[in-house]
Amino acid sequence: MKLSDINRRKFLKQSGQVLVGFNLLPLAFCTPNEANVMSDFADKGKNAVDSWIRLNPDGKVTVLTGKMELGQGIKAALRQIAAEELDVGMDMVEIVIADTGKTQDERYTAGSNSIEGSGKTIRNAAAEARRILLEKAAGNWNTSPEELSIDKGMISQPGGKSASFWDVLQGKSLEGEITEKAPKKDPKDYKVIGQPVPREDILAMVTGKSLYVQDLRLPGMIHARVMRPPSYGAKLIDFPKEEVEGLPGIIKTVRDGSFLAVLAEGEFDAVKGLQRLQMGSRWEEKTLTPPQEELFGKMFNSPDKGDSIENSLPSNWQERGEILEAAYTRPFQMHGSIGPSCAIAQMENGKLTVWSHTQGVYPMKRTIADLLGMSEDNIRVIGVPGSGCYGHNGADDAGADAALLAAAHPGPPIRVQWMRMDEHSWEPYGSAMAFKMKGIVDSAGNIEAWRTELWSDAHSARPGGKAGHFIAANTLENPRNFEPGGFSAGSYRNAVPLYGFPREIVHHDFSTPLRTSAMRGLGAYGNVFALESFMDELAHKSGADPLEMRLKHLHDERAKEVLEMLAEKINWSSNRKKGNQGWGLAFAKYKNAASYFAVAALVEADPGNKDFKLKKMVGVIDAGQTINLDGLKNQTEGGMIQSASWTLFEEVKYDSQGIVSNTWASYPIMRFSHVPEIEVHVIDRPEEEPLGAGEAAQGPVSAAIANAIFEATGSRLRDLPLKAEQINWDKLQS
Repeated sequence: MKLSDINRRKFLKQSGQVLVGFNLLPLAFCTPNEANVMSDFADKGKNAVDSWIRLNPDGKVTVLTGKMELGQGIKAALRQIAAEELDVGMDMVEIVIADTGKTQDERYTAGSNSIEGSGKTIRNAAAEARRILLEKAAGNWNTSPEELSIDKGMISQPGGKSASFWDVLQGKSLEGEITEKAPKKDPKDYKVIGQPVPREDILAMVTGKSLYVQDLRLPGMIHARVMRPPSYGAKLIDFPKEEVEGLPGIIKTVRDGSFLAVLAEGEFDAVKGLQRLQMGSRWEEKTLTPPQEELFGKMFNSPDKGDSIENSLPSNWQERGEILEAAYTRPFQMHGSIGPSCAIAQMENGKLTVWSHTQGVYPMKRTIADLLGMSEDNIRVIGVPGSGCYGHNGADDAGADAALLAAAHPGPPIRVQWMRMDEHSWEPYGSAMAFKMKGIVDSAGNIEAWRTELWSDAHSARPGGKAGHFIAANTLENPRNFEPGGFSAGSYRNAVPLYGFPREIVHHDFSTPLRTSAMRGLGAYGNVFALESFMDELAHKSGADPLEMRLKHLHDERAKEVLEMLAEKINWSSNRKKGNQGWGLAFAKYKNAASYFAVAALVEADPGNKDFKLKKMVGVIDAGQTINLDGLKNQTEGGMIQSASWTLFEEVKYDSQGIVSNTWASYPIMRFSHVPEIEVHVIDRPEEEPLGAGEAAQGPVSAAIANAIFEATGSRLRDLPLKAEQINWDKLQS
């Protein structure tokens, strides 16, 4: 049976899934109406209203966004924005996410930019649509737009006529350009924005009904497993081709240089084929250097002179007083997505369709075109959420694997599912980082000088058009040169303090032996850990209250307000230290341009067992105008938990042959039994622009926990992850 012969009812029956909100069929197999939608899309461009807002014949409003749903809840928030500006109910608004056949190119879903970027455009498009509809209705009724009102998609004239949006358009589309001049609602009139509108996908997730790309099944689909090399840079010598292809269910093996895969009728057939390949293949391996135990020493002693990011220190700053010095480290860490990466690709009649949980459907499309030597016009990438993301994990690489195999075996959809060891061993990691801090503080708690030196590998190597960003491309017979991430501002994100004092920030590029790229927050996690830990060290040296010293050096009133509310919520002045318990706090404005976040952590020491426990975390966030109150709290809570997991548990370990942390046992993450009590308080500012919030918690939590450990035990821990064995228990007991 051909894919084109499958109707909707048969498809749903045979796939055994309930499909909500995803367009699962390639462009060639869309219905005529869908094909028309996509054919006129290309001519519209980013400034067209109906590239973002469409009125469907069924009485629904469709919002189109080039951003990807990664679990952060943007589908609900973007629908709220459109519903508010159009004065329609949430039940009338649908959304289409990242799809190169339908949505505009918004590059990556990253950097907490979805609401600030796509949300702003959708708000402008919805306001423009409202203006167009009111003007058309006013023209039809010989009145002015100001005399009309809208409620639930109905335009009304006081004591007179009424018509739906669809009646006003008379079957035509929303013709018009986004001018950004259409009047937008006054925040005081909001009915939907700011409300805790439930996410429609939560119930499905917790009951196992949600459709991730890992769950996706297409008619006629076959399965594949790619055999990754045993270590970085290993070369394939030979493999048991005949033996593997003789196994039941095996369709064929595919080899291109050191890229090796098995195609099979069933998934377990593919797994058995992979296992046989692993047992019988021979490789020439390379050694990873430097050894892990030497890494930070190599960083600190790197001959690189570094780049001064900011410098306001006077030439004689070292004469201003006694210099306090401290060094901090952050290890390699992985995204730890619960679902290993997965993709489906189909090559038919020279056209390729890829279903992927990539963060950037358009960048992936361009990079696959370079990988295969195809025209971008013949490639479509459809975004389907994955089970876990948190940055540049293995999603893009799985998509490249599937694309290579679809090109080698045209016809059926080919599903590539990574194994857990693939994900842990081959995803791009968050870079290891090292920090040297120097500071001078007087007895009154005034910081006279501050100097940060940091060392880091790249924090962004996402596919951007060159095939070398894919690990598979590096292993081909004609390999594409590996494209390392650019040494960019991601490395020193949040390294420049928001506080006002003389400082210099020096950044060093350092090429580590492991593959690194974007992980939630990029360098902000390590930078804020070092910055906010050192703030506490300076406060302790001067005898100042850590909260008061921060407030003294802040000149941003919103920054002060989150700290002041936090202090009030935990009763900081009287609860900072009690017995074996201690509160620590930290603050950052993410990227110095997004959300303000302050957090306090409560740690309890157990000297008898030489251990400690994270008991509670309290956070205060100011994200400007709150779109979805529940969504903002969820994002903040999730960030706090993940950051606590990084801070207390997570470290990628490797030896000379490769990654050692290749299972959950060797890379533990925070379990439910370790999750502390959590409170999140929101400062809503309806009159302000919304600020990115998804990564705001990552940095401050790490420092708050370290500072709390100091309050509870008297030991200053400077190397992540923070472990009980780093504490001087003898000193505490004495």
